[in-house]
Amino acid sequence: MVKDFVAFLTKTNALALAIGVIIGAATQKVVTAIVDDLLMPVVGLIMPAGDWRDAQIVLSQSAPDAAGKITINALKYGHIVGALIDFVIIAFVVYVITKMLMPKEPPAPETKQCPQCLETVMMAATKCKACTSAI
Repeated sequence: MVKDFVAFLTKTNALALAIGVIIGAATQKVVTAIVDDLLMPVVGLIMPAGDWRDAQIVLSQSAPDAAGKITINALKYGHIVGALIDFVIIAFVVYVITKMLMPKEPPAPETKQCPQCLETVMMAATKCKACTSAI
């Protein structure tokens, strides 16, 4: 039973997925701290004053009923705009962190080998300088 479970974990990459989730949760805390403590104060300077996330367009408003309640139908666009701004900022921070942590790709080779004589020739060459065969 234990052998089958270990085989399941290694065969289905469940262990790698679990590690990815754990690292993702830890990364979320770092990204949230960067966004909340560094970027949102700057965004707050750019955005209008007040609680703009509660912005809405009132479509209709009913008269008070017997209990004194008023029903307001409105399009609450402020929350959606705020969520979109948060998403763009968080996605950008994750992109920057990922770019910093990912290894750089090695440059493309400038030479290649002749298939006939195994001589090293320039990448743009169409004929080998040693055996004159077409490359």
